[in-house]
Amino acid sequence: MKIVKRVLKILMWIVIVFFVTSIGMTIVYRFCAVPISPLMVIRLGEQLKEGKSLKLAHRWVPLDSINPSLPQAVWASEDQNFFNHNGFDFKAIEKAMKEKEVKGRLRGASTISQQTAKNVFLWPESSWTRKAFEAYFTILIETFWSKHRIMEVYLNTIEMGDGIYGAEAVALEHFGCHALHLNANQSALIAASLPNPLKRNSGAPSSYMYKRQRQILKQMKNLGPFPKE
Repeated sequence: MKIVKRVLKILMWIVIVFFVTSIGMTIVYRFCAVPISPLMVIRLGEQLKEGKSLKLAHRWVPLDSINPSLPQAVWASEDQNFFNHNGFDFKAIEKAMKEKEVKGRLRGASTISQQTAKNVFLWPESSWTRKAFEAYFTILIETFWSKHRIMEVYLNTIEMGDGIYGAEAVALEHFGCHALHLNANQSALIAASLPNPLKRNSGAPSSYMYKRQRQILKQMKNLGPFPKE
């Protein structure tokens, strides 16, 4: 019995430490830049394992130093209900499940909030365990962060190419300008690459990416400018 009580006490403290730490980190990141993400560390490890030169292009910039066309483009392409949901788009999930029944494959239905939670706090491989943690951290950031802060963190931490993370890095690497000076066409190309930025290079677009760019530009026009905070 003593051993069981000791184990339960240890587990209780592990749970308490996890909740305190996770909530504390979420509050800190509400105000501070995210210096590095788990995915960045994982990619560096993969580069070492494959004998490649280490590359980590990442430079944090505030949302007002990113051209408004980029948040508008990812809003249009990734999550048009971003301002209307509380982190989970159940209509998109239902639609994805229906498509799976017809086409036999499940398309992504993650919101920008869910992707941000994954990028900042978790690992990329999909599993039920990770999805559970993703849901927990999504609730946290939706509770403690504004929608504009979520977009700011998203645009600064998301993988946008091989060793490239965030708006400023991809703007410099692929277009030779700062994120503030991106235009709508470039922003739409970046958004078109986001489902798989290691295969879809916004700096060297394929014909498919140009087609997707045109679709995103049309959606951007329909949605209108990204709302100001």
